[in-house]
Amino acid sequence: MTISVGDKLPDVKLVKATENGPEAVQSADYFKGKRVALFSVPGAFTPTCSAKHLPGFVDKAEDLKAKGIDEIVGTAVNDPFVMGAWNKASGSDAITMLADGNGDFAEAVGLTMDGSAFGLGKRGQRFSMVVNDGVVEQLNVEAPGEFKVSSAEHMLEQL
Repeated sequence: MTISVGDKLPDVKLVKATENGPEAVQSADYFKGKRVALFSVPGAFTPTCSAKHLPGFVDKAEDLKAKGIDEIVGTAVNDPFVMGAWNKASGSDAITMLADGNGDFAEAVGLTMDGSAFGLGKRGQRFSMVVNDGVVEQLNVEAPGEFKVSSAEHMLEQL
């Protein structure tokens, strides 16, 4: 079942990419007590993800924070080293990367996709959400192949 507005995020292990290496976190603890703009991409360093999705959240980070967002988090079914390198390549420290290496988070929120045709296997769909104290406040799930409603710009219009 797909997660909906008003639902509590499932509690799964994610791995935060830090300068000191990977740091395991539990989603229930991580999202507790803050308002987070979360975006998910099918894969770090993939074309739309690197050219549009991540740069949009980097460019709009201050605007999102001005609208009450405490932290911006990116996630993908990639390992924490790839997520850390992708974040570093963005040239910004405005985004926290949480690796969903086994796809447990994507599966728990019901937003997986099959990228086997592209050699990617099981991945998370492209989506964004505002999570307030662990509860989904907004949810924007893209249609396959689209990039419209999960953008930072769209999220800003909703806030």
